Amino acid sequence: MSEFVVKSPKHCAKQGFYGNKLNKKLLYAISTFLISLLSLILLIYLLLHPSKPEFFLREANLYQLNLSGPHLLNSSIQITVVSKNPNQKVGIYYDQLQLYASYKGQQITTEASLPPFYQGHQDDNILTALLIGSFLPVASSFGDEVSRDQNTGTLVLSLKVNGRLRWKVGTWVSSRYRLNVDCVTVMAFPNSFGPLNSKKVIQCSTVV
Repeated sequence: MSEFVVKSPKHCAKQGFYGNKLNKKLLYAISTFLISLLSLILLIYLLLHPSKPEFFLREANLYQLNLSGPHLLNSSIQITVVSKNPNQKVGIYYDQLQLYASYKGQQITTEASLPPFYQGHQDDNILTALLIGSFLPVASSFGDEVSRDQNTGTLVLSLKVNGRLRWKVGTWVSSRYRLNVDCVTVMAFPNSFGPLNSKKVIQCSTVV
């Protein structure tokens, strides 16, 4: 004998109700997953493609550049640098910044360290440092090179900034990245006694 099961309309309606409810839950779960995935992709994009910070040499004053003996140099340079974060959504932690000056490939000051700081979205920070060199060894041709520049009336200096930084997006902070900045300035020899200076704002090259 065959057995037939006949479902009433009420039973079918009840099954359809639970089916629609299950479909809605599934659709909600899929939508939530896709939104989370898109948010994650956007976050990764911001983390991997932040704009590098910008540095500007605002002022440099060379107070001393004297040889003590044929190969030892004494120097004193006051510099002012502006650091800018161009990112709208990414902050920057500067964990370490070391500055020094060089002349024709030779380091003419010891490194000066700046304290760590955080730079918010599109913020500017003014950094100042006094760079000193005491009895630094230089090439035997150093004095002749400075004399030639003095005859031409200008001297070219390079300010170096080396350090490490971290990107910050929301509460997430990246690992450390190396930072290298190079600011080249041309300083004119004064007609009278006084320091060489440069007060023209110069944009520096930045590598992260």
